[in-house]
Amino acid sequence: MDRRAPPRLFACAALLALGGCLLGPNYERPSVEVPATYRFAQGESAQIANVVWWEQFQDPVLNQLIASALLENRDVKMAAARVDEFQAQFVTTRSALFPQLGAGADASRQRASLAAGIPVPNGVSPIYNQFDASVSVAWEIDLFGKVRRQTEAARANLLASEEGRRGTILTLVGSVASAYINLRNLDQQLAIAQETVKSRDESVRVFTLRFKGGEVSQMELAQSESEYEAAKQTIPLLEMQIAQQENALSVLIGKNPGPILRGRELGAMGSPAIPDGLPSDLLERRPDLLQAEQTLVSENALIGAAKALYFPSISLTGLFGTVSAQFSNLFTGPARVWSFAGSVTQPIFTAGNITGQVHQAEARQQEALFAYEKAIQVAFQEVEDALVSVQKTREQLEVVGKQVEALHTYARLARLRYEGGYTSYIEVLDAERSLFNAQLSYTQTQGAQLTSFVNLYKAMGGGWVVEAEKLSVPPAAAPMPASTPPSTDVPPVALEAK
Repeated sequence: MDRRAPPRLFACAALLALGGCLLGPNYERPSVEVPATYRFAQGESAQIANVVWWEQFQDPVLNQLIASALLENRDVKMAAARVDEFQAQFVTTRSALFPQLGAGADASRQRASLAAGIPVPNGVSPIYNQFDASVSVAWEIDLFGKVRRQTEAARANLLASEEGRRGTILTLVGSVASAYINLRNLDQQLAIAQETVKSRDESVRVFTLRFKGGEVSQMELAQSESEYEAAKQTIPLLEMQIAQQENALSVLIGKNPGPILRGRELGAMGSPAIPDGLPSDLLERRPDLLQAEQTLVSENALIGAAKALYFPSISLTGLFGTVSAQFSNLFTGPARVWSFAGSVTQPIFTAGNITGQVHQAEARQQEALFAYEKAIQVAFQEVEDALVSVQKTREQLEVVGKQVEALHTYARLARLRYEGGYTSYIEVLDAERSLFNAQLSYTQTQGAQLTSFVNLYKAMGGGWVVEAEKLSVPPAAAPMPASTPPSTDVPPVALEAK
């Protein structure tokens, strides 16, 4: 027998495996209806989708909050671990494309039974030893592409997990920015409420003195006290909302619930520029769309893996080793043994088992396709919503600002008319009440406008996600030179103080 036969057979099998067919459809990106432009596109948009946009708010505390969140947030850590999981799964699946090698060694000492009726030659001991060492190889030839399709699906799942991690980062950055803006919004509302309470407390004090002097009626005093209490009752509600917002923001940055450091006031924060881009750019810029597409790629590949079950499974096995009764002779020529085998299994009747698996794979592919198409539609909706929000909150802020100015004038004149005896105190109360509500509305609109920029960058996606992803990797620890004092320009990342 030709001793070179096993290597030759494995080489021929490798050629067959490499040249084998791939069953199932090859992936092609589905055609989707993409609008040519956005309905509420802004004329002042700029090509800045790849920059770390939150720095345009010009608040160093916000920058540090986002940096802390990218390093410490548990959702980002879980997403990174999920990528590692799918990386390992891909390696495991791909390993089936290659021969599996193993090695083994055995040593035994046995005694033959003298009562079993088997004669033992004179002078031969019934006790004997056996030693063997071997290397085994097994390989399932992927002639019909089942393992290659499974590997294709595993690779797509790995890419989907990577896009899922970027999507987590995108959502996290937006959530931290929105939460911080809302926190500063509530802070400003609280300051307005406290200033109003202070002003009305002074009015109650004056009216009490004037009531005792008989200058005003008890009804006017009661009206003043009522407005004072109405303004005062908003403070506990705002303080509760602030504490809850601080707790939520603490968890986002990976800390236990607690106070959050403050930076710029709401009105002093900068307004980011509007990112430019066409609707078709979303297909390449948004991690959630790329993740949905890779999920579709995976399900598409698994159709071929399921169809390959209809065809024969071809396996090759081989063993190379030595067997000897004496350890000293284990590696001599006469002790050599080898074996080589091939097997073919072909399903004949499975009662619909394989057909059911194929139909399941096709149905999952359709489900992934519809999910991908829906994700695209939702992405267009989110961009349109964000664009119209940027535009309309800007218009609303201008209108409310003018209203606040007018109500300041109204309240001042109403107070003068009351002091001059030309009108009742009800007119003063109405003016001050309207001014208080308008001031709160103006602050809320300021927050809504800044949040609309956050939502726009989230909806548009872009290279800034990759930049943020880099910040989520802890830098290598490096000792600080002794001559360089620590910077005190920006509050510490620990963010413990309020």
